[in-house]
Amino acid sequence: MNEIDQALATIGRGAADIIKREELEARLKTGRPLRVKAGFDPTAPDLHLGHTVLLNKMRQFQDLGHQVIFLIGDFTGMIGDPTGKNVTRKPLTREDVLANANTYAEQVYKVLDRERTELRFNSEWFGKMDAADLIRLSSQLTVARMLERDDFAKRYAAQQPIAIHEFLYPLVQGYDSVALKADVELGGTDQTFNLLMGRGLQEHYGQPPQIVLTMPLLEGIDGVQKMSKSLGNYIGINEPAIDIVTKTLKIDDDLLWRWFELLSFETSLNDIAVMKADIASGALNPRDAKLRLARELATRFHDAAAADLAIAGWHAVVRGEGDTSLLPLSDIMVPAEGLRLGALLTAAGLTASNSEAGRKLKERAVRIDAEVVEDAQRVFAPGFEGVLQVGKRNFARVRLVAH
Repeated sequence: MNEIDQALATIGRGAADIIKREELEARLKTGRPLRVKAGFDPTAPDLHLGHTVLLNKMRQFQDLGHQVIFLIGDFTGMIGDPTGKNVTRKPLTREDVLANANTYAEQVYKVLDRERTELRFNSEWFGKMDAADLIRLSSQLTVARMLERDDFAKRYAAQQPIAIHEFLYPLVQGYDSVALKADVELGGTDQTFNLLMGRGLQEHYGQPPQIVLTMPLLEGIDGVQKMSKSLGNYIGINEPAIDIVTKTLKIDDDLLWRWFELLSFETSLNDIAVMKADIASGALNPRDAKLRLARELATRFHDAAAADLAIAGWHAVVRGEGDTSLLPLSDIMVPAEGLRLGALLTAAGLTASNSEAGRKLKERAVRIDAEVVEDAQRVFAPGFEGVLQVGKRNFARVRLVAH
């Protein structure tokens, strides 16, 4: 395999689509470092593993010698991305956008090489535009073309409101590519319409149209919905190493391979195939493959020492091998008179409600320091310290502190 073919294989790993592959190959053959753009609207302060699918691909481009542009949509964030929404999305305030953008800027360097990352804000060019400029940009597209977008078409057919400013979003995202002279733009499969908008606008402004590379949307730990903070099925890259490990260990066996392909730098596609065959034959326990991925992720977002401690803590609780004092200690504020067990499990985040805690107690699925506990009325006073566990994989080491 020659150098270009190797680059195409790396770039294509996990990709849903490349538009157009032959154009990408031609640009790679020029030997010129490509300008690779991905935009992120700072709608929430923290990034999760779903966001890192694009960041990982950007890092692969960096490792191949290309220039990546991490574009923070501080202007578009105030419009509100309508992608996938069946209602108009509430725009953020300027203060919210800037606060979230500052947090983003530091988190991305857990994946990207700081020295080879161009960090940009699209207010750089849109902040200089006046109303006439925006009207001229809007004239490039018809309402009929906008209604080709799936989510707009569905809302229109259902007679649900579409605000005029929502039509601006794809145009603004597309113009970002013009301003940055992007060779490649990355995005999720739900962004295809917006990414293609960039190709069209670049041609209008006399630039070579960018290559569009779409990545699948990563399913969350529930294995059903795409990873999202609002659904609670996410792993945040700023979470403690033990949380990264324990949540990764919860994913379904079938989902593991998709996570490996989209999230791992250390595991080749051939390695994945070998592990898959070994699990099918019984030579490898799926748990051990998950631990391999969990260790890699915890190391990337923390360090090797933190990952080792987290793995050791997991073994101590789940397999009874080792010292549970390795687990991080979380303080829980309780009244002076203490808290009943059901409420404590909920306060520790191990059950969604007191009623669920009651069900788990009846199922004998609750342990405290490895001992099964069934008494829902048992009260725990300030000063208590121990490991609470619900089921095999949900646990927390806590200390109760009086209000």
